[in-house]
Amino acid sequence: MGKPIAITDDTFKSEVLESDLPVVLDFWAVWCGPCKAYDPIMNELAEQYDGKAKIGKVDVDNNQQIAINYGIRSIPTVMIFKDGQLKETIVGVIPKNKLEEKLNAHL
Repeated sequence: MGKPIAITDDTFKSEVLESDLPVVLDFWAVWCGPCKAYDPIMNELAEQYDGKAKIGKVDVDNNQQIAINYGIRSIPTVMIFKDGQLKETIVGVIPKNKLEEKLNAHL
Protein backbone atom coordinates (compact mmCIF):
# COMPACT_ATOMS: atom_id res chain seq x y z
CA MET A 1 0.00 0.00 0.00
CA GLY A 2 2.12 2.84 1.25
CA LYS A 3 0.16 5.82 0.01
CA PRO A 4 -2.70 7.89 1.40
CA ILE A 5 -6.16 6.87 0.31
CA ALA A 6 -8.74 9.34 -0.92
CA ILE A 7 -11.67 9.41 1.49
CA THR A 8 -15.01 10.62 0.14
CA ASP A 9 -18.40 11.35 1.65
CA ASP A 10 -19.44 7.89 0.35
CA THR A 11 -16.46 5.94 1.75
CA PHE A 12 -16.02 7.80 5.06
CA LYS A 13 -18.13 5.43 7.14
CA SER A 14 -16.51 2.21 5.88
CA GLU A 15 -12.93 3.53 5.60
CA VAL A 16 -12.81 5.62 8.78
CA LEU A 17 -15.59 4.93 11.27
CA GLU A 18 -15.56 1.15 10.71
CA SER A 19 -11.77 0.83 10.36
CA ASP A 20 -9.95 -1.69 12.57
CA LEU A 21 -6.89 0.56 12.43
CA PRO A 22 -6.47 4.12 13.67
CA VAL A 23 -7.04 6.60 10.82
CA VAL A 24 -5.19 9.85 10.17
CA LEU A 25 -7.29 12.13 7.97
CA ASP A 26 -5.80 15.12 6.19
CA PHE A 27 -8.47 17.66 5.21
CA TRP A 28 -7.17 19.71 2.25
CA ALA A 29 -8.08 21.53 -0.96
CA VAL A 30 -6.28 22.02 -4.27
CA TRP A 31 -6.12 25.82 -3.78
CA CYS A 32 -4.68 25.61 -0.24
CA GLY A 33 -0.96 26.44 -0.27
CA PRO A 34 -0.16 25.27 3.28
CA CYS A 35 -1.96 21.97 2.58
CA LYS A 36 0.78 21.09 0.10
CA ALA A 37 3.26 20.96 3.02
CA TYR A 38 1.45 17.85 4.28
CA ASP A 39 1.71 15.92 0.99
CA PRO A 40 5.22 14.50 1.56
CA ILE A 41 4.48 13.95 5.27
CA MET A 42 1.29 11.98 4.56
CA ASN A 43 3.10 9.90 1.92
CA GLU A 44 5.87 9.08 4.41
CA LEU A 45 3.37 8.23 7.16
CA ALA A 46 1.46 5.95 4.78
CA GLU A 47 4.71 4.04 4.11
CA GLN A 48 5.82 4.03 7.72
CA TYR A 49 2.52 2.98 9.28
CA ASP A 50 1.39 0.55 6.58
CA GLY A 51 -0.56 -2.17 8.39
CA LYS A 52 -0.62 -0.19 11.67
CA ALA A 53 -2.69 2.87 10.72
CA LYS A 54 -4.61 4.14 7.73
CA ILE A 55 -3.64 7.48 6.21
CA GLY A 56 -6.37 9.26 4.28
CA LYS A 57 -6.96 12.57 2.53
CA VAL A 58 -10.28 14.38 2.24
CA ASP A 59 -10.68 17.01 -0.49
CA VAL A 60 -13.05 19.40 1.28
CA ASP A 61 -14.26 20.98 -1.96
CA ASN A 62 -15.53 17.65 -3.28
CA ASN A 63 -16.57 16.09 0.04
CA GLN A 64 -18.29 18.84 1.95
CA GLN A 65 -20.48 16.60 4.09
CA ILE A 66 -17.54 15.24 6.13
CA ALA A 67 -16.13 18.76 6.56
CA ILE A 68 -19.53 20.06 7.70
CA ASN A 69 -20.11 17.12 10.08
CA TYR A 70 -16.75 17.68 11.79
CA GLY A 71 -16.84 21.48 11.74
CA ILE A 72 -13.78 21.96 9.54
CA ARG A 73 -13.35 25.73 9.33
CA SER A 74 -9.68 25.96 8.48
CA ILE A 75 -7.41 23.79 6.37
CA PRO A 76 -5.17 21.99 6.60
CA THR A 77 -6.77 20.14 9.48
CA VAL A 78 -5.67 16.66 10.48
CA MET A 79 -7.92 14.40 12.54
CA ILE A 80 -7.06 11.09 14.15
CA PHE A 81 -9.83 8.52 14.56
CA LYS A 82 -9.73 5.28 16.51
CA ASP A 83 -12.55 2.78 16.95
CA GLY A 84 -14.90 5.11 15.09
CA GLN A 85 -14.25 7.99 17.48
CA LEU A 86 -12.50 11.29 16.81
CA LYS A 87 -9.51 11.31 19.17
CA GLU A 88 -7.41 14.26 18.03
CA THR A 89 -7.75 17.41 15.90
CA ILE A 90 -4.75 19.39 14.65
CA VAL A 91 -5.40 22.66 12.81
CA GLY A 92 -2.57 23.98 10.66
CA VAL A 93 0.71 22.34 9.73
CA ILE A 94 2.80 20.72 12.46
CA PRO A 95 6.16 18.95 12.06
CA LYS A 96 6.10 15.27 11.10
CA ASN A 97 7.62 14.17 14.44
CA LYS A 98 4.79 15.90 16.36
CA LEU A 99 2.20 14.21 14.14
CA GLU A 100 3.92 10.86 14.76
CA GLU A 101 3.77 11.43 18.52
CA LYS A 102 0.04 12.10 18.33
CA LEU A 103 -0.56 9.06 16.12
CA ASN A 104 1.62 6.77 18.25
CA ALA A 105 -0.50 7.65 21.28
CA HIS A 106 -3.44 5.92 19.55
CA LEU A 107 -1.73 2.77 18.25
